[in-house]
Amino acid sequence: MRTALVIGTGLIGTSVALALAGRGVRVHLSDHDPDRARTAAALGAGSVQEPEGPVDLAVVAVPPAHVARTVAEAIARGAARGFLDVASVKGGPRRELEALGCDLTRYIGTHPMAGAERSGPLAGTADLFEGRPWVLTPTSAAGAATDTEVLNLALELVALCRAVPVVMDADAHDRAVALVSHTPQLLSSMVAARLEDADEAAVRLCGQGIRDVTRIAASDPGMWVDILSANPGPVADILAAVAADLDETVRSLRALQSADEDKRGDGAQGIEDVLRRGNAGRERVPGKHGAAPAAYETVAVFIGDQPGELARIFADAGRAGVNIEDVRIEHATGQQSGLIQLFVEPQAAPGLTAALRERGWSIRQ
Repeated sequence: MRTALVIGTGLIGTSVALALAGRGVRVHLSDHDPDRARTAAALGAGSVQEPEGPVDLAVVAVPPAHVARTVAEAIARGAARGFLDVASVKGGPRRELEALGCDLTRYIGTHPMAGAERSGPLAGTADLFEGRPWVLTPTSAAGAATDTEVLNLALELVALCRAVPVVMDADAHDRAVALVSHTPQLLSSMVAARLEDADEAAVRLCGQGIRDVTRIAASDPGMWVDILSANPGPVADILAAVAADLDETVRSLRALQSADEDKRGDGAQGIEDVLRRGNAGRERVPGKHGAAPAAYETVAVFIGDQPGELARIFADAGRAGVNIEDVRIEHATGQQSGLIQLFVEPQAAPGLTAALRERGWSIRQ
C-alpha cells in the first residue's frame, strides 16, 4: 500500500491516518467538516489535498448511519482500488450497500476494537490499535465475494496499524459487540446517572470501584446514539437478560430484609449465585497478550502527587528486576496523594515489597 484516502477524521480515522503516515503511506484526508481534516493534517496524519487519481485503499471512518452512502459515493467516483469502513456495526451497512446495488467485491467491512472516551482528531494517536483485535467481515456470497486484493489490502492496513486481524461473520460481529461493548456503555452510563442528583457527601466517598464502573460513561452521547441506532436489537436482547438478573437480585435483596430465616437464606443464595456467575464470566475475559487472565499478586504503595513519582517507582521496580504486569492508581479525595497498585507475578511480590521499602516507599499491608 502506497496511498490511502481516509474519509472522516474523528478519533478512529485520524488514528488510522497517523499510523499509515508514520509508516510511509501517502495519506489524503477528507471530512464533511474541513476544519477537522485540517486539524488532522496539522497533527501529521496526511494531506487535505485531493488525490490525483485512485488511491490503493479508501478507509471510511464515519458514523454507522452514514457508512453505506459514503462508501457508495466513493465507489461511484472510483476513489480507490479497495474500500473498507471501520464502523462498530457491520451487518446493517452491508445490507444497505446491497440495496444500493454497490459492487461488494471491492468492499470489506471492518471494525478495530479500540477507542477512547475522547473523540475528534485531537484524540487520535498512531498507537491506538497496537495489539488490539481488528475484525474483518469479508463477504463470501456468490457474485459478491470480497476480492482477494481487497482482503489483502485490509490485512495490510491491520498490519501497518499493528493490530491483530480477526475474521468474523458480520451479524455474529454485531451480536458480539452488543455484549462486550455496547451494553457495557449503557450500563456504565446508567450507574453514573445515579450520581447526578446524589448528595455531595455520598459523591465524596467515590472510590476506585465506582471510577472503574463509570469510566466509559464519559463518552460522547451523540456518537453512542449513532452506534446504538445501528445495532438496537442485539443490545436490547442482552439488556433484557440483564434486566431479568436485576429483577431476581432485587427480590433476593428484599428477602434479606425478611424476618423469616428461610427467606433470608434464599436471598443470600440468590445474591451469591449472581456474584459467582460474575466470577465465572470475568475469568473468561482475556488477560495479557490475549491469554487466560493470570492471578497476579498486588503490591500497594502510597504515592505522592508530584511530578516524577510514577517514573521513580517504576524505575525502582526495574532495579529490583521485577516486571510490572498491570497497574492501577487510586486517588485520595481532597489529598495530594494516592495509592498505586502494582500487579506482579506472585513469586515476585515479596522481593518487590522488600526492595521498595529499602528505597523509602510506604507499603500498604
